[in-house]
Amino acid sequence: MSPKSSVRDPKTSHGGAGRPPVNTWRGGGGGPGGRGGGDDVPYRERLRRYRMGVVLGLTSVVMLFVSFTTAYVVRKAGAVWDPASNDYISNWVPAVLPIRILLLNTLVLLLSGFTLEVARRRAATDVVLAPIADMPGIRVSARAALPWVYATIFLGLGFLGGQYYAWTQLAAANRNLSTSVSGGFFFVLTGVHAVHLMGGILALFYAGATTWLRRPPESRRIVIDVTAWYWHFMALLWVYIFGLLYFVG
Repeated sequence: MSPKSSVRDPKTSHGGAGRPPVNTWRGGGGGPGGRGGGDDVPYRERLRRYRMGVVLGLTSVVMLFVSFTTAYVVRKAGAVWDPASNDYISNWVPAVLPIRILLLNTLVLLLSGFTLEVARRRAATDVVLAPIADMPGIRVSARAALPWVYATIFLGLGFLGGQYYAWTQLAAANRNLSTSVSGGFFFVLTGVHAVHLMGGILALFYAGATTWLRRPPESRRIVIDVTAWYWHFMALLWVYIFGLLYFVG
């Protein structure tokens, strides 16, 4: 154990009605409002800082896709000089999108956002109930969020598998895909989004591994919470990309 890590020492409280003394943890009674002891303040401050870090990181993702969108719209509206007609003509060839597959992938990703939101709320409850989980006569599960985390991982992997299938279908439906500019933009937009979503899946794997690593519920709650912020943003970003490809492309 690192010397810098803080360990909350139990204090003995005497139960009423003839119950024997039990050990409780200082600062563990704080609920969502943060009205617990002094140990609850660093934890919530740590959560706030991680959330702020995610927001700042997502700012760079927004700028990246703004640049992609600008290049996409400008290239579609662009024209090249045609000596035969002595005029500027557009050489933009719209790609035939696998709409049904993309719609199914969208539903899967939105459903994963729901399961992760449930996991986020369950993780917050785990933190509140953790101080009484080991009291005699009380049975409280401190891992209520994990099944929903695993469900989100499963749905996230299903979305990525669906995206790969959509890429294969796009290549089969567009024979000139190798020279199609619109097809290239499709792979760039969806591919970069898929890479960012894989980062969220890795974070969820770590959240599940915190149980085996014997991390406190507060650490698991922070990982799930900030990943949920990131995941919801990726879901909204995919809806935007889908709309851009369908209506503009």
